[in-house]
Amino acid sequence: MITMLERVPTGIPGFDELCSGGLLRDRSYLVSGPSGSGKTIFAMQYLVNGIEKYNEPGVFVATEERPQHLREHFLTFGWDLEKYEDENMLAIVDATSTKIGLPSDERYIDVRPFDTRSLLDQIITIQDEIGARRAVVDSTTSIGFTISDPAKFRVELLKISTTMEILGLTSILTCEVVEGGGDKISRFGVENFVVEGTIVLYYTRIENTRVRSIEIFKMRGTNHSSKIHPFEITENGIVVYSKEEVFA
Repeated sequence: MITMLERVPTGIPGFDELCSGGLLRDRSYLVSGPSGSGKTIFAMQYLVNGIEKYNEPGVFVATEERPQHLREHFLTFGWDLEKYEDENMLAIVDATSTKIGLPSDERYIDVRPFDTRSLLDQIITIQDEIGARRAVVDSTTSIGFTISDPAKFRVELLKISTTMEILGLTSILTCEVVEGGGDKISRFGVENFVVEGTIVLYYTRIENTRVRSIEIFKMRGTNHSSKIHPFEITENGIVVYSKEEVFA
């Protein structure tokens, strides 16, 4: 007997309408795009909405930005990350400071050098402590540079995504795409193969203006829009215009 798969709404205005109501529970998804396209905002908005709207605690693994900078930045959207942390609804793993040789007084710190097993052990510990249901790794690109070999990187990403699925975490992994890289949807060409779905954010220059748009490149197990839709980053976060399309 085939059962209906449970949906996890992102809560991002307009996005869930593009994929039949949201992501599939206990699956991992890739959000890719160039610098400035809104990947980290998309990922954090997904966690914040999980906390505020659906009472689902979350884990954010920061591999390229110090947690204090994240807290300061997201206050501009009205998201008080420190409050969520104090309430045990959010855990931020500092996987940045030790990598660049800086001390950290964060509660959760990833060791140097990068090790998949230690990162997953950290996530397992956090899930036991706060009952996390959502997770973000931002970004996988720095992990790829650490591992260097694309084939090994693919295996490590598969370990991360599969383990988080087994743990009952619905996860977003972000990756950076070099602007002007043609039709590439990931940095190392392997990230797309280890996830259930891929969401691409574009930040395209049209004459003297930058335009943001979003495409669900793939999403297994669900119907989804095959079109490219515009979105904006507002004072409250990302808003996707699901009824509109972007044309070349």
